[in-house]
Amino acid sequence: MTVADYAQRTIGLGDRLGKPLEAPTKEGPLAALRRFFSDCQEWEWLSRRFDPQRALATPRSIAALLGPNPRMIADDIWAKLLWAGLNLQAEDLPVTTSGQFYPLELVRAVTVTWLFAGLRSNEIARLRVGCIRWQHDGAAIDGDSGEILARDAACLLDVPTNKTGTAFTKPVDPILGQAVDAWQAIRPAQPRLLDHRTSEQVDLLFVFRARRISTAYINNTVIPMLCRKASVPDADVRGSITSHQPPATSHRARSTIASQLYNAKEPMTLFELQAWLGQGQGPQEAVLW
Repeated sequence: MTVADYAQRTIGLGDRLGKPLEAPTKEGPLAALRRFFSDCQEWEWLSRRFDPQRALATPRSIAALLGPNPRMIADDIWAKLLWAGLNLQAEDLPVTTSGQFYPLELVRAVTVTWLFAGLRSNEIARLRVGCIRWQHDGAAIDGDSGEILARDAACLLDVPTNKTGTAFTKPVDPILGQAVDAWQAIRPAQPRLLDHRTSEQVDLLFVFRARRISTAYINNTVIPMLCRKASVPDADVRGSITSHQPPATSHRARSTIASQLYNAKEPMTLFELQAWLGQGQGPQEAVLW
């Protein structure tokens, strides 16, 4: 089969039309069939006359082509997005018919968090008030303390429970802490909202007018805004980095940061990187970039 075989709608396929299917596309139906027959046997809808895992195994020629696909952002584009995020101004914010919905401090804090924290969009939307902590030699200090130079203070970010692990704390760039502190300083009092993952009523950080930011806010608003400011096209050689492909966009910053930390002059080990990303310790959750 080739791309668009048996398809009635081909809009958006572009130059992929008619090209051979890629390995993940070939493996997908086989995995679905294995699961289907395994469930039918488990629920005793079918007698166990064959082993779906063996009879419908992915051929070795296809399995050899499967592997991690972190979808990193090109270094030059990433540098421009970093510049745009660090130099964000009020005139860069999107304007609706009723004006700017979010204040600059909130948008800047969300943007810098996406650029520096290496978090999923869901984790960013679920950060809580007080998630930033400053320490020096193990002692907690105020982020705006004048007693200790900023370069000597470590900025720690408390990340809530995520899909692969429990809540954890990670060191982050002080720029992120300063942006979050600036938003917390002017953040109006907001009602406690439900964290759907933990079923707790919590003080979410990115809330305004009693509404939390959407998990799609980064894909649909922040990234296009940065692209406009940095004069970066919406698409690159690896596909769209904006809202045209929602599942692969906000995660690309996470992949890019992980790759840079692993390939740095003094790199993190794979286990250190796994802990910094908040990945679970089981072999199924381990991610190697």
